[in-house]
Formats: sequence, C-alpha cells, structure tokens
Amino acid sequence: MATIGFIGLGIMGRPMAKNLISAGYKLVVYDKFAKFDDLVALGAEGVSSNKEVASKSEIIITMLPNSPHVKEAILGAGGVIEGLKPGTIVVDMSSIAPAASQEVGATLKAKNIAFLDAPVSGGEPKAIDGTLAIMAGGDKAAFEKVKPILEKMGSSVVLVGDVGAGNVTKLANQIVVALNIAAVSEAFVLSTKAGVNPQSVFDAIKGGLAGSTVMNAKIPMILDGNFKPGFRVELHIKDLQNALDTAHNLNVPIPLTAAVMETLQALKVDGMAANDHCAIARYYEKLAKIEVRK
Repeated sequence: MATIGFIGLGIMGRPMAKNLISAGYKLVVYDKFAKFDDLVALGAEGVSSNKEVASKSEIIITMLPNSPHVKEAILGAGGVIEGLKPGTIVVDMSSIAPAASQEVGATLKAKNIAFLDAPVSGGEPKAIDGTLAIMAGGDKAAFEKVKPILEKMGSSVVLVGDVGAGNVTKLANQIVVALNIAAVSEAFVLSTKAGVNPQSVFDAIKGGLAGSTVMNAKIPMILDGNFKPGFRVELHIKDLQNALDTAHNLNVPIPLTAAVMETLQALKVDGMAANDHCAIARYYEKLAKIEVRK
C-alpha cells in the first residue's frame, strides 16, 4: 500500500486521517498548528515540515482552512513542492477558491506532478464515520489511482471535471446548505411563534417535499439548543465569500447567497463565529424574540 502524507489535522482532517490508519495505510502526518501525538500513537509517523511529508510519501493529502493555507503548504518555502518525488499525486481536500486550486494544479503540472482538488461535504460527524461526500477535479488516471483511498473517507466519491471543478461543486453545495438552513430557520421560528410545537412541525414535514438532509441534521440540534460546531459559522463565511467572488468573476448574480452571507456576518458580530452554522436559527430567533426549542 502507498504511503500517504496527511497535512492538516483539525476538526475534519484528524478523523479522516484516523480512518486511513484504520484501513491499514501508513501515514506521515504534519500540522503547523495542531499536535498529532494521538495519530502517532495509532501508528502514524509524525514529521516536522510539509517538505518532509512530501519526501516520505507517494500520495499527499492536504486538509486546510482556506486558499492561502493551501498555497503556503504546497507551494511555499519548506512546502510540499520542495520534497516531491516523481509520480507523486497531491490531493487537496480543503474547501478553497477554484482559481486557487487551478493555480496550484498548474504549478505542479509544470513539474509533472498530478493534482486533484477534492473537497468534502458532511461535516465532522461524517468525517468520523467515513461517509463524506467527496467531489474531485483533475486528471482521470490520477483520480482512479487515489479513489480507493478516498473511499476509505467517503461513501460518495465522484470525479466532476478538471482541476477546480471539485471546488466549484463544493461552492454549489455550500450555497444549497446555507440557504436550506436559513429556510428551515425562518419556517421553524414562524411556527414556534405561532404556538405550534417545533418538534411536531419537524415530525409532520420531514417526510414530505420540504424534508432534507440538512433539516434532519440541524433541527434536532436547534431543538436541543446545541450549537457546538460540526461546521463553524466562520468557515461557512469563508465558503460563501469564495462563492460570491467566483460568481462575480463569472458575472453570475447570486442574491440569496449574498443575503445569507449577511446573516452569517451578523452572527460573527454577535460573537457566534465559532458556533455551528445552524446558529443561523439564532439570528431569526433574535429578530422574532422567540427560541425554537423542545
């Protein structure tokens, strides 16, 4: 089995790396900010730089917060690019701007290194149980080589196009999720204010056309007043900013996305940047002076 380098061991990256170790892969791990003693205890090799990860790996996976972090880890001083060996495949599973993915991919292609952008959806729970949705962009041959590895972290692994297409797909996903949470929040704040039990509303509509994976995941959290992050407000702000920037560059108006972005910005101002993005409900609760709880 190929040795896998894994860079970025936060809320998402750590359980993803653990699933690869459980599947029998040898991992070389590094994170500039987070400790990774627990992964070393499970059998991973801990190293001290991105360059060292690359020098010891055939497949390299990065899972980082945003475009600048990915570019620094892969292309920066002491980065992956300095330790790459011929035949290495680099897979960035971060959610970043498509243009940044294309920039990294083009730089690596000039050195005959294959690159895939393969962002994920599902949040921490699905990262833990290995059922993420993975949307990849890049060379088909490289994708087929790493697909068995990706399938240890996700239940859905789809090649959607060339480099950058993975992150375009992720932006589409994040627009749908954000707008869905906002719609659910509006609806449940309204029904609660009208005196109808929100649990009863959920039970009544979840099996109909209004039902969704988002509602099934987020309404139980809202009803419990549980805003512990699986996916933080501040990260959804980052994704929607990338969506807005990409849309504007393509002359595509996305007014509903812009409206939800302002809701998320209001939550950030209110000190809720580290809350789960289902805290969108708290914005509507504040406006209506009612809480959607059991």
